[in-house]
Amino acid sequence: MSTEKSELNGIERKKLFTGICLALVPTAFSFILVSNILNQLKTEFILTNADVGYIGGAALWGMSVSLLAIGPFLEKIGLKNATKGAFIGHLSGVTLFLVAYFFAGDPSAFWILFAGAIGMGFGNGMIEVAGNPLTAALYPDNKTTKLNHFHGFYTGGLVLGGLMGWGMSQIGDIGIVNVGHWTAQMALVYIPILIYGWLLFPRRFPQTETARAGIPVKEMFSYTFSNPYVLGLILLMMFTLAMEMGPMRWIPDVLQAAGLHGMLVLVWVSGLMFVLRMFAGPFVEKFSPTGMLVGASFLTFVGLLMFSFVETGIAQLMIAGALFAIGIAFFVPNMIGLMSERFPKAGSLGIVLLIGMGFIGGGGSNAIMGEIADSYLPEALDEQQTVRILQEVEERFPAYRQQAEQAAGDPQALADLGYREADVSNVLRQTRQALAYYHEHGAFEGNTTGNALRALIDSGMPREQELVSQASAVLRPADNYGGRMAFRWVAPIPFIAGIVFIVWYVKDQRRGGYQVERLEKREPQEV
Repeated sequence: MSTEKSELNGIERKKLFTGICLALVPTAFSFILVSNILNQLKTEFILTNADVGYIGGAALWGMSVSLLAIGPFLEKIGLKNATKGAFIGHLSGVTLFLVAYFFAGDPSAFWILFAGAIGMGFGNGMIEVAGNPLTAALYPDNKTTKLNHFHGFYTGGLVLGGLMGWGMSQIGDIGIVNVGHWTAQMALVYIPILIYGWLLFPRRFPQTETARAGIPVKEMFSYTFSNPYVLGLILLMMFTLAMEMGPMRWIPDVLQAAGLHGMLVLVWVSGLMFVLRMFAGPFVEKFSPTGMLVGASFLTFVGLLMFSFVETGIAQLMIAGALFAIGIAFFVPNMIGLMSERFPKAGSLGIVLLIGMGFIGGGGSNAIMGEIADSYLPEALDEQQTVRILQEVEERFPAYRQQAEQAAGDPQALADLGYREADVSNVLRQTRQALAYYHEHGAFEGNTTGNALRALIDSGMPREQELVSQASAVLRPADNYGGRMAFRWVAPIPFIAGIVFIVWYVKDQRRGGYQVERLEKREPQEV
């Protein structure tokens, strides 16, 4: 019996792995369901668009804190304690979110919702912190395949949560119970949380690989920050995860313009990724992680190029979506596998930095692609229609702002209005900026005009539904065009990454094939 296997004696490996995989389902549920209920939250709590944006983004902030502020100290915290931290974050986050229901109409409700989103995000991040090193420790001889399986549960959770949330919204009332209400949807997240807690906490956890090998934490830090290959892989992860997170913001818009429902688009792409990750084993064995990353890079490149050139045609767009999904499905788990198998001395620190910096790259790509898309927006806007809509806003919205100011401090009056002064003021401010630029230059500026139209659409003004619909009709094709141009600009990034992975793959082949590095266990030093 190998040393690694003997040290896993007494560890209920299958139950631990099943539990940690299921712990990714609350992450998926929280992302998909919070996105699904933001409009309900805005209406019920009379929140501004900025408030809703902060709540939606808070989960990412909580995740970043746990990944980059706590994750590097996993060796001191331990895998089981990190998992307990995730459970506490998930449970408290969902509970706080639901408690906000009792504070509707009170200004404190926003902060309760915000704290709940932070808690869920913290739990999501801690599962990444614990789950990836735990998977590597449980399956030292099969890391990359099992990491694909682990990350497959996130995409599977997106499919399940998306379909359940969409279905509950469509069903609405069952007797006296509104199953589509945001509280019913968020309560779903309790189910996987309680299941993974029940599976994991009675079990004994293994040590991380570096702890098992007797490598001091100081040495792990020194190795990670001084190894150019480790740092280079982290940099590559920033670009590859950017190619997953950035385009996913625009793909639903492109496909919706062709007649596909946005939620079904997400379910379809996530479903493909789930299947590919769960059946990744034979591909890992045949092509190795570096070979799979070569294929992933070029498939992502081709998928993005197709999206940038195909404006209509569901069949062509579905093919582009499939190629893109196949590509991005293998980026994250195979890059974590590559880090763990080729640079095991970087340990949990290397994995946490890989994921944490990857999310930073992903968040940056959203902003960059948005800037590119907005720069092309004016080329696809109907000039006369856009000017007319903005002028009507400028004429009519000051009266709405005055009504909201008069209702301020009266929750019932605000509820009757259905909007707050901050939202109306935001629409007016954005509109006046867009019109001022247009009158001065005789042309639209993409960012200000796009923001003005989006502010009007997001306001959902109950007395201006026709104007909101007209703004949506003008903006949607322009957003479609801008998104496609953004795809064209970023498509070379996965191509360049593919070249880097080809060089790595060829070097491996010249050395006799992909080799997994092993950590030799050190004898304890006498003091």
